[in-house]
Amino acid sequence: MGHRRNEKGFTLIELMVVIVILGILAGLIVPRIMGRPEEARRTKARIQVESLDTALKLYKLDNGEYPSTEQGLQALVQAPTVGELPKNWREGGYLEKGKIPRDPWGNDYVYLCPGTGGEYDLISYGADGEPGGDGKNQDITNHDVE
Repeated sequence: MGHRRNEKGFTLIELMVVIVILGILAGLIVPRIMGRPEEARRTKARIQVESLDTALKLYKLDNGEYPSTEQGLQALVQAPTVGELPKNWREGGYLEKGKIPRDPWGNDYVYLCPGTGGEYDLISYGADGEPGGDGKNQDITNHDVE
């Protein structure tokens, strides 16, 4: 009677092949994932700009005009005490969390009213916090997201 081995498991060669394949996949996937945090920050900035844009429109509906540059975005969370005072400022403000968010890079949003590209400008200067730029430093404005 022949003795037949009935071993279950993987040979060393099979394990090496799997390890090499996993290494190749990791080499292809990891660089793509590493670029995603910046893309996520830019997406978050666009969403925040849209949210602030909506709050500013609600402010205008109640008060007939947008806050001035001097009043700034703070007018969305506290009734302005400078410039032309709002007529029907909404108790509790216009932002759900009661504070002005900072952009994903930790900078304040820039608000200008009247704006250069419309009734007002709402801008995140991107990763470098400076006007202009390309790639991760590119500005995100309310005119881009509309």
